[in-house]
Amino acid sequence: MGLGTAINVVAVLVGGGVGTLAGARLPQRMRETAMQAIGLVTLLIGISNFLEFDNPLVPLVSVVVGLVVGEALNIDGALKRFGDYLQARFSKGESPVSRAFVTTSLLFCVGPLTVLGSLEDGLTGDYGLLALKSALDLVASLSFASVLGWGVLLSAGTVLVVQGTLTLSAGLLEGFVTEQMVLAMTATGGVLILGLGLMLLEIKEVRVANMLPALLIAPLLIAAAPLWPF
Repeated sequence: MGLGTAINVVAVLVGGGVGTLAGARLPQRMRETAMQAIGLVTLLIGISNFLEFDNPLVPLVSVVVGLVVGEALNIDGALKRFGDYLQARFSKGESPVSRAFVTTSLLFCVGPLTVLGSLEDGLTGDYGLLALKSALDLVASLSFASVLGWGVLLSAGTVLVVQGTLTLSAGLLEGFVTEQMVLAMTATGGVLILGLGLMLLEIKEVRVANMLPALLIAPLLIAAAPLWPF
């Protein structure tokens, strides 16, 4: 139990490390083109995730309520301050650490493979889904690190905390989490990933991190569905 998360953490570290070294050798024009390509793919991932659920009201309500909670807590500000502190401490302003950390942490921890893979690993010890996710994250972390720098490596800690917590809690969540809850969470996560895509393409600055509480609200809405009057 937990081996899948360990593999995933190593994959992010390896991909991020190689990407950081390779990115330092890329010309600025190539980095900008790569960022545009990553942004477009991120948009497509967000749309794909959003379409996983057939009721758009659930992700809509989840994001709105989650954003209110997130704005009150200022999650985005706290994460950026953490990244900026590390940037000032270790890279002397040479790397957009906070942006890399927030962006990749959300991408690596929002999606069905994260939830289903962690629960399956915790319940049965089968880490097949997380192994698949690790391969995908290896490529993604390499791509992002080549453009955004070493801040991508910090997202390995986020993967460890999020997936590790889900894996250890699998026994408690087994009888509660349903397929509909996972799909609702995935669709809501798709909205957040769309926001990331807009940021990467520099179309609109979206405080995506402040929407994180929506990922908890979405499954709760599904659980409370029998109580709805409509």
